[in-house]
Amino acid sequence: MVTDGGKRWVRRTARALLALLGSVALLVATALVALSIESSGTPSASARGTGHDAEWLGHAWVDGRKSQSDVDDLVALLRTTGIRDLFVHSGPFNDDGTLDPALRPRGRWFVGAIHAALPGVRVQAWLGAHPVPGELDFALASTQANLSTSAAQVLDDGFDGVHYDFEPVVDDDPDLLTVLRQAHEVTRAREAVLSVSAVHTEPWRGMTVGLAMLPTSLALWSAGYLREVALEVDQVALMAYDTSLPSEAAYAGYVRRVTEAALQAVPEEVALFIGIPAYHDEHPFHHRQAETVAAAVRGVRLTMGDKALTREFGVAAYVDFAATAEDWAAYREGWHD
Repeated sequence: MVTDGGKRWVRRTARALLALLGSVALLVATALVALSIESSGTPSASARGTGHDAEWLGHAWVDGRKSQSDVDDLVALLRTTGIRDLFVHSGPFNDDGTLDPALRPRGRWFVGAIHAALPGVRVQAWLGAHPVPGELDFALASTQANLSTSAAQVLDDGFDGVHYDFEPVVDDDPDLLTVLRQAHEVTRAREAVLSVSAVHTEPWRGMTVGLAMLPTSLALWSAGYLREVALEVDQVALMAYDTSLPSEAAYAGYVRRVTEAALQAVPEEVALFIGIPAYHDEHPFHHRQAETVAAAVRGVRLTMGDKALTREFGVAAYVDFAATAEDWAAYREGWHD
C-alpha cells in the first residue's frame, strides 16, 4: 500500500523530471535558433576554395576491386576540383596496433597510378581503429610501437603520408598525443605527411565541460585540445558532420561556428580541412536533408568573410563511393568554381 508520503514523493519526483526535461528541451530549442541565426547572411564572393581540398576514398581502391578504368574516371573527376590530398582507406589496425598488408594488395599500384596521372596529388593511407575497452589500447607502449611500425609500412608502399582516424577519443586524451608524436617522427624522417581526423568540437566554449558531467559516451573536443592535437601533425581534417541537427540552417550555422573556432585553434602552419558530408545515410546522428554539401560549404564561406586566408585551408569530402552528381555540383558551385 502506497502511503500519502510515498505519493507525495512520487509527485515531487515526477515534477522534477518534467522540469528537467523541459529545461533540456528549452536549451535545445534555443541552440537550434542560435545556430540558424548563425547561417544568415550572404557569403562573400571572394570566400572560395584555393585548391587545398581533400577527399576520403573507400577501401575498394586498394583491395583489388578497382581497375585502371576506374582510376581514369577518378582522375577526370579530380581534375575539375581543388582536391590535392586523398585519404585512402587502407586499414583498419588490429587491436594490437599491427596492420595486415593483405588489406592493401593494390596499394602500391593505386599510388603509382595517381602519381602518374596527377603528379600534384598526394595519396595518404587512411588508417584507424576504435580505442575503446576490448579493442585498441592507446595506453600500451607495445601498441604505440606497433602503430608507428605500421605507419612506416604503408610509407614503404609509396604512400605520401598517413591519415589517422581514431574514434571515439575523448577530450584531453593524452595517449592520442603520444601516438601522433611518435608517428610524426616516422613521417618526418621519410619526408611524408601526417594528418588526423578530428572529432566534433564545441560550437560554444564550455560545452565540453558540461558534456563531461553527463552520463554519455559522446566525444566532444575543446578548442584547447584541438590545438594540442594539431601541434603534433601536418594536417587536421575536422569531421563537421553527424551532428544530429534537423535543418540545413542549423547545420550551416554549426559549421560556421566550428570552422571559426578551428581557424583560431589550429596553428597557421598546419593545414586545416573542414569535413563535409557527401553521403546520404539516415540515422539519429545524420539527417540527409539537413547535413548537405551545400549547407556545409555555406557555413565555411560565412566564416571566411571577404579577407583572403594565407594558410592552407579547404574542405574534405566524405566519401567518394557515396557522393552524388548533386554533391559535386554543390561543391563546385559553392566552393571550387
